[in-house]
Amino acid sequence: MRLTAAVTKEGSQYVARCLDVEVTSQGRSFEEALENLAEALGLFFQDEGKRPDGLPPIIASVEVSV
Repeated sequence: MRLTAAVTKEGSQYVARCLDVEVTSQGRSFEEALENLAEALGLFFQDEGKRPDGLPPIIASVEVSV
């Protein structure tokens, strides 16, 4: 199963969020955050016994004036 993740740096940690389902994890590096997210997703789908519905999300940039 291929899912979409967004990874951001927050302080000294990297936070990886799955955009297909509500699962988030973190790590000390970009790679560790993704590895931890993959593990969390595996547990999520094992416990929930379901898969995401529909097509993957559309990722787009949004400009905001501040």
